[in-house]
Amino acid sequence: MNIRRKYRCFVCCLLVSGICLLGFSVWHLLCSRIPDTMTVSGYGEIPELFSEPVAQWISGEVTIKNGKTGTAAVEAAAGETAGDGYVDRKSAGGDFYEIEYTLFGKIPLKTVQACVAAPKLVYAGGTPIGMYLRTSGVLVVGTDAIHAKSGELCCPAESVLQAGDYIKMADGKTLETKEELIDCLGMSGGKSVQLQVERDGERITCSVAPVLDESGAYRAGVWVRNDTQGIGTLTYVDEDGHFGALGHGISDIDTGTILAIDGGTLYDADVVSVVRGQEGAPGELAGVIHYSEGYKIGTIEKNQQNGIYGTISGFSLLADKMEQYKVAYRQSVTTGPAQILCTIGECCEAYAVELKEVRRTGGDVNKGIILEVTDEKLLARTGGIVQGMSGSPIIQDGKLIGAVTHVFVNDPKKGYGIFIEDMLETSIKGD
Repeated sequence: MNIRRKYRCFVCCLLVSGICLLGFSVWHLLCSRIPDTMTVSGYGEIPELFSEPVAQWISGEVTIKNGKTGTAAVEAAAGETAGDGYVDRKSAGGDFYEIEYTLFGKIPLKTVQACVAAPKLVYAGGTPIGMYLRTSGVLVVGTDAIHAKSGELCCPAESVLQAGDYIKMADGKTLETKEELIDCLGMSGGKSVQLQVERDGERITCSVAPVLDESGAYRAGVWVRNDTQGIGTLTYVDEDGHFGALGHGISDIDTGTILAIDGGTLYDADVVSVVRGQEGAPGELAGVIHYSEGYKIGTIEKNQQNGIYGTISGFSLLADKMEQYKVAYRQSVTTGPAQILCTIGECCEAYAVELKEVRRTGGDVNKGIILEVTDEKLLARTGGIVQGMSGSPIIQDGKLIGAVTHVFVNDPKKGYGIFIEDMLETSIKGD
């Protein structure tokens, strides 16, 4: 009997433990689907974050810092209005309230901070742009050995400079171009040149002694660059002429790090051909950038993880060719049909996609949306998402919700996207 009782107790304990573990897993999963912060268009709004039938189990209640809840909380905020335009939820003043989400009205899930923002209207892009960016200092992309005139193999910069360094000054002179660095090394006569370098956000001082090479020039054995260029897609322009594009930052091809820039220029560009994507080999939009004053359309001011940002020149003329959309915040984005705007031929068109997953919390901000191209016309021409389409606006239910950022290398029909509010928030913040 004792053995049977012990066995029954053991089974019951396992069963109870399994139920508890399952319950905790469900609770944790639901919590992970609820964002810590969200942006709403008015006080008292409680966004529905789940589809049926889960939505029937989840309820939300408004609370204000003074402890009032429900209707009383909303009435306490009466007379308060959101600021004009988009509100930065991390630095705005008092336009906040909290929403307590519960399971079955009893089990607490998460308390969310809601930022109230007036409806935002922007012009959607979808057109190709050419970008020229100047680095903030001279970027080191690597070091190498040189053949000295003496016959020795030397690498003066090894263990002194490293890939990703930005050389700001040489012997007290501010550097803007690699040619200025080359001239400074060339005139050194072999004496050590003192360098001020920015490394991982910190300014350090070091020195390098150039070596006379076989051609008779003094060199330090360092590969550098001071600019970069490329083609992408314009995402949006707001009513003040400020733009956002790409949905991800521009990284150096050698170091893989986001380029620290000292400004740049936006040019008109045309798509001239398409390299169709296939499994394991992403395609690309091949284009021509018109590098002349007459084709300059704006200035680039920031290169951030979430995209590039700046100001459009002559925006009033450009606005006539673009359509204006309301911005939808992340809690309004759902899986299902959507469209992307991009230019494959001569004009910008809308192509059908399916949003497969919406990640409102955590993870890589540039991969908050997973989408799949379903438009047969686009699939026939590009195979799906290709390089150069980064920044293509994503439209759902007539609202701008985000932008395309990356392609699945092994499945070009699929790609990632960023929520538009993350781009807008980055564009209004300082560096």
